[in-house]
Amino acid sequence: MKILTFFFAALLLISCKSKPEAEPPSLTSDEVTPAPESGSAVIIETSLGTIKVSLHEDTAPNTVKNFLSYVDEGFYNDTIFHRVIANFMIQGGGFEIPQSTAKQKKPGEPILNESENTRKNTRGTLAMARTPDPHSATAQFFINVVDNASLDYPNNGGGYAVFGEVTEGMEVVDQIRDVKTQNAPLLNLIGTKYGVQTAPDVPIHPVYIKSIQRAAAVVAP
Repeated sequence: MKILTFFFAALLLISCKSKPEAEPPSLTSDEVTPAPESGSAVIIETSLGTIKVSLHEDTAPNTVKNFLSYVDEGFYNDTIFHRVIANFMIQGGGFEIPQSTAKQKKPGEPILNESENTRKNTRGTLAMARTPDPHSATAQFFINVVDNASLDYPNNGGGYAVFGEVTEGMEVVDQIRDVKTQNAPLLNLIGTKYGVQTAPDVPIHPVYIKSIQRAAAVVAP
C-alpha cells in the first residue's frame, strides 16, 4: 500500500493512501445499521445538517473521555472539515478559519491508542486521526464513509481507534463527502510555531462544525 506522505503538522493525517482505488460500497444512508448505543451520545451541528453519534464507552473508554473533554470545553465549535476524500473518509475537529487561511487549533496532550480493543473502521464509524505514531492522537477525528479495514489494528503497529458511530444523519455525512476539494494552504502548528503548508483534499467551500454537544438524556415516561 502506498503510504500517505502528506502530513498536517504534528497530529493530523492518517497513514493510508490518499486516494484508495476501491469503489465505495453500494450502501445508502438508509442501509446503514447503527450499532446499539453503549453510553453517551453527541450531536454534531454542521453547516450542512445535523449528525448524531453514539459513543463506544465500552470498547474505547479513554478515547471517549478524551473526546468529551474537548466537547465540553467547546474546542470543536466553529472548526471545519479540512480533509475530505469521497471514497475514504471526512476529517475535522482541528482547524478554524479566523481569516482567509485555515489555522490549526492547539490541542491537548496525545492519548494512548485503544485500537486493539475497539470496533472496526466500517462505514459510519468515528475514529481518531493521528500521525504514523500510534499514540499521537489528540483532538482530530474522522468519519469513515466506506469500510476501511486497512485502518484496523494492527496497521503496522497500531490501528485507528474507533470510538463512536453515526446513528442519525448519515445523509449529511454523504453530502460532506461529495463536496468539491482543492489543494489549499493550511496554517499548521509545528511545535510552538505556525507554518503554512499546501494540503490536498481541502473543501473549496468550507464545511463548518458549528458545535458538538452532548445529547440530552431521554427519560422514559
